[in-house]
Amino acid sequence: MDLRACGRRSAVAASLCTMLLFALAAVAAVKPYPAAFTARDMPVTGGTQYVRSGGEGPVVLLLHGFGDTGDMWQPLADVLVKDHRVIVPDLRGMGLSSHPEGGYEKTAQARDLAAILDALHVGQVQLVTHDIGNMVGYAFAAQYPQRVSRWAVMDAPLPGLGTWEQQLVNPKVWHFNFRGPDVERLVAGRERILLDRFYNELSADPAGIDEATRVHYAALYARPGAIHNALGGQFAAFATDAVDNKALFAKGGKLHMPILAVGGDHSYGAAMKTELESVADHVEGAVIANSGHWIMEEQPDEAVPVLVAFLAKRANSD
Repeated sequence: MDLRACGRRSAVAASLCTMLLFALAAVAAVKPYPAAFTARDMPVTGGTQYVRSGGEGPVVLLLHGFGDTGDMWQPLADVLVKDHRVIVPDLRGMGLSSHPEGGYEKTAQARDLAAILDALHVGQVQLVTHDIGNMVGYAFAAQYPQRVSRWAVMDAPLPGLGTWEQQLVNPKVWHFNFRGPDVERLVAGRERILLDRFYNELSADPAGIDEATRVHYAALYARPGAIHNALGGQFAAFATDAVDNKALFAKGGKLHMPILAVGGDHSYGAAMKTELESVADHVEGAVIANSGHWIMEEQPDEAVPVLVAFLAKRANSD
């Protein structure tokens, strides 16, 4: 059935069209984690973080970014949980985590992650990150290099390092300084409009971010404190993060673990490899075709095998 013709059909046919649209939305919706996963609120500095975990085997830690929550990793977690232990937190002040006023410096968030892993009796992890998750991931890998065996980093730069200063003049990142009480008043009740801007402008095709996904995340970012913590917490800390990252790099030099730098071909693309080569010794690159920034939403079927193959190398080379 051609869905574009729904409006031109009879009442019965239109009803069938509506049912089909709802069925497609249900299929495309953000899916729940497999039954192998459990979730709990874990104590961190000044609050709690919502942490999903499941499976047995080598540990993989998945860190999301803005516009998402840990829910974004479900397609990857669904595959990895068969032979890995998978840990997926919602970042500080995001998703179902609590909303403390401070502590959004990425070095501080990395220390909280270390405490979470300690509580879960986890030593070393394989790390997979996206967007702000990359920034927390670098702070974790640089402070605890012995705890990261390999790192897959997706489609965002690192504050203070690589081409960060050039990124700051890109008009697409105007939101880095979009914060304050009046901004939050403007966004209140319009969280969906704000997120649509990111999904539409930073994707290869806005249709790749389906309606059900947009509804799902808009509801999470409409929770009390969520926009405040994203704009006035995660984003506002970037300047401090840049200073911290420069200090970490000056102290420890380049990272030595194997790294996979992944970019969408309509976003950072192959430039992600160059970006990570400025801070790491052993970097391979991957470009996901027909994808913008939202790789796990736009092209999960292409991205998941790439990530799984990289993580599988551990058994042979780490």
